[in-house]
Amino acid sequence: MLYDYCVIGGGIVGLATAMRLIERRPGCSLVLIEKESALGLHQTGHNSGVIHAGIYYPPGSLKAELCRKGAQATKDFCTANSIPFEICGKLLVATNPREMTRMHALFERSVANNIEVERLSADELAEREPNVAGLGALLVPSTGIVDYRKVCQAMGGTIERLGGAIVLGTKVTGIAEAGAAVTVSSAGQSWRAQKLIVCGGLQSDRLATLAGLSIKHRIVPFRGEYYRLPAAKNDIVRHLIYPIPDPELPFLGIHLTRMIDGSVTVGPNAVIGLGRETYSKLKVNLADLLDYLAFPGFWKTVLQNRGSAVSELRNSLWKPGYLAQCRKYCPSLEIGDLLPYEAGIRAQAVNRDGTMVHDFLFEQTERMLHVCNAPSPAATSAIPIADQILDRMAIV
Repeated sequence: MLYDYCVIGGGIVGLATAMRLIERRPGCSLVLIEKESALGLHQTGHNSGVIHAGIYYPPGSLKAELCRKGAQATKDFCTANSIPFEICGKLLVATNPREMTRMHALFERSVANNIEVERLSADELAEREPNVAGLGALLVPSTGIVDYRKVCQAMGGTIERLGGAIVLGTKVTGIAEAGAAVTVSSAGQSWRAQKLIVCGGLQSDRLATLAGLSIKHRIVPFRGEYYRLPAAKNDIVRHLIYPIPDPELPFLGIHLTRMIDGSVTVGPNAVIGLGRETYSKLKVNLADLLDYLAFPGFWKTVLQNRGSAVSELRNSLWKPGYLAQCRKYCPSLEIGDLLPYEAGIRAQAVNRDGTMVHDFLFEQTERMLHVCNAPSPAATSAIPIADQILDRMAIV
C-alpha cells in the first residue's frame, strides 16, 4: 500500500502533526509509527505538565507567537476532549537586586508580547504566597497545568477516529527516499508513503542520518532531576513558582511546580544524561555515551558552560546543595521533604562549534521533513508547531 503520509514519532509534536494533517486532508491515508508500546512516553511524558504563556521569548519571535497560540490551542483541545486542566498562574520570583532588575525587563517583554502580567511587591508576594520568599515577583495568571500524556492519548484517538493508523512498538531501521515515495522499514515490515514527517525527539539526529541527510548537529541528552514534596505539603504553594531567568545560563533553573494530580514537584536541575532514554541515575547506555563523547561540539559546550555544569553536577550528587536552590524561594523546605520522583531527559541539539540550538531546526527534502529540534515549550506549542510543519510541506 502507498500511504499519502507517514509520521514517525508518537510524542506530542508527532501526534499533533498527524492530527492536524488528517484534519486538513480528510480522507487521506496516514500511518504514524512509534517505537514504544504507548504514546508520549519520553520528553512529553516526563515534563512538568505546564501550559506556558510565553513570557520569556523575544517579542515578535516565532517561539513567542507559537507559545501564545499553543497555550490557547491546548486549553481548547483539553476542553473539547474533557481533559482536566487548571489555570493556576505562575509567579516569577526575584530573590536579589540583580534579579529585580531582570524582572523589570521581563515585565516590559511580557507587555510587548501581549501577555497579561502583574508586578507584585514583596508584601504582595507574601500575601499571595506566605511560604515563598522574594523581593518581588511577576504574576502570569494565564499559565496552567495538565497531564500531557492524556493529551497525547486524546490526539491518538482523534487520529484513529479520522481514519489514520497508529503502529506502536515498532522501531524504524531504514528510511529511503526514491522516486515518488519514501520507504520506511522496520524489522520484518515496511511502509511506503508519498510524504514523510519525522518528529523523532531524542532520536531525531539518528533518524535524519538514517535517511541519508548530512547534519551538523548532535542530540545531547540533558537529564533533569526532580523531587516530589510530601503529600502533607501539597498546599505549600498556590501558584507555580519560577525563578527570574539568568541570560548567562543555558537552562531555566529549579522551580516549584503544582501538578494536575495535586502533588508538588521541585526541579529540574540539568546534568548530562548517561543515555538518551535512561531515567535511572545509575543506568548507563554505553552506545549513547560514546556517541556524544566522540562529538567535538559536546566538549566545546561543556567548556563554554563549565561553571553551571560543575554547579549542576554538584547539586545532583549532593542533596543539600539541591535543597539550597529550592530554599531560595521556599525557605521552610527540609532535606526530608525531597522525595524520589522520576527524572526527565531533554533532547538538546548541539552544533559542532558547541553552541546549543535554542530555535527550531528542520531538515527538508522533496518528500521528507525532519524536525531536528523543537525547543521548549514544545508541548504547549505542539498544535501551532504542527501547522508550521504542514505549511513548510505545502500541505493545505
